Amino acid sequence: MSRFSFGEASARKLATCDERLQRVARRALAYGVMDFAITEGLRTLEKQQEEYRAGRSQIDGIKTLSKHQRLPSEAIDVLPHPAVVNGVNVWNDQQRFAVLAGLMMAAAADEGVTLRWGGDWDGDGNNADSTLHDMPHFELV
Repeated sequence: MSRFSFGEASARKLATCDERLQRVARRALAYGVMDFAITEGLRTLEKQQEEYRAGRSQIDGIKTLSKHQRLPSEAIDVLPHPAVVNGVNVWNDQQRFAVLAGLMMAAAADEGVTLRWGGDWDGDGNNADSTLHDMPHFELV
């Protein structure tokens, strides 16, 4: 049994996701390797446009819908916990995101689900060839 569990806010956001993403996230957490939170599942048009204007998404939410805008959401954003380790904020710690990505991809394989990670959009194992690094993002393929 895992020593980690989703808090109320994460559980609420997870519930907006496709059941396959729910299974993957629960399995990844159950491995007990790393604690993480669900920061987003279903996304409003306003939030999608905010992400687009800030350069964190290449999808405007109007001409093209994000997988976060579908109901249930076909995308999930996750964030490693705790927020700071050895003085390094999680947003500046690509290694922690990569570890979490490994857990999510392993859980997806165990669940028979195909995911795409925003840290390696083309899935070739090299995130240096991506123009947008959305490290918290996973989506159904």
